[in-house]
Amino acid sequence: MSVTLDLDQLRTFIAIAETGSFTRAADIVFKTQSAVSMQMRRLEERIGKPIFMRDGRASRLTEDGERLLGYARRMIRLSDETIAAFDETELSGSIRLGTPDDYAERFLPGVLARFSRSNPRVEVSVICEQSLDLINLARAGELDLAIVTNCGEGAVEVIRREPLLWVTSAQHAPEDEEVLPLALYKAPCLWRAAAIDSLTETGRKFRILYQSSNSTAVSAAVSAGLAVTALAESALRPGMRVLGENDGFPRLPMCEIGIVRSWNRQSSPIIDALAEHIVSSLDNISVPSVAA
Repeated sequence: MSVTLDLDQLRTFIAIAETGSFTRAADIVFKTQSAVSMQMRRLEERIGKPIFMRDGRASRLTEDGERLLGYARRMIRLSDETIAAFDETELSGSIRLGTPDDYAERFLPGVLARFSRSNPRVEVSVICEQSLDLINLARAGELDLAIVTNCGEGAVEVIRREPLLWVTSAQHAPEDEEVLPLALYKAPCLWRAAAIDSLTETGRKFRILYQSSNSTAVSAAVSAGLAVTALAESALRPGMRVLGENDGFPRLPMCEIGIVRSWNRQSSPIIDALAEHIVSSLDNISVPSVAA
């Protein structure tokens, strides 16, 4: 006999997974704690596997719980998109979204595909510039929303943190050169500044062999084995290799990715809806597997 999963139970399950607590999840889903516990017992019975384990006062997912979480999020998103597709009061209008070109390549396909399915009447215009320029455009009211690297400017809502890594080609070893060749983004760039500062502090000789405001150009120089660069973890591509402290490279700071809103139009249903899709997409993005 086939087993049907209950979407309400899955929403509660996601709330527990994200808060780590049955009590806090109960507040989010507007249920009593006993009702939440009953829902989770029934969900475990449906899938025939334990999905939680106790860790002090917190509730951690089991391995099966981690597997279920991915499916649950997809099912809830699909349910919400289905309802939105038949909603006569669905959003309509336009929004101006800004992003650096490397974030556009990594994040936008998933963000825009899901947002378009949920909000087919909204037109999204995309502008690609460096993060500091995007923050200034949002400040001037020329953008409604932007995905940026947090560089200490503007009111950036940080939604993802990931390591900034030294990266080179998996097939070459430019890091062995006496004067380290670098491929970096053009200034102003937080990743560029972090790479230069860390090498300067350690006394490592370097030269900036390639620089560009285009992520494809920087990645091409690295993949060809011509240089080393600094990239956020989610920017890694097949054929790249991560360099660490064992290779003589100092640890780099964390990269903070966030969203910034127009100062002239802080909130609207369209902006809020797109922001929610961005947060959800960046929360679930997978990190490519590369050589170390």
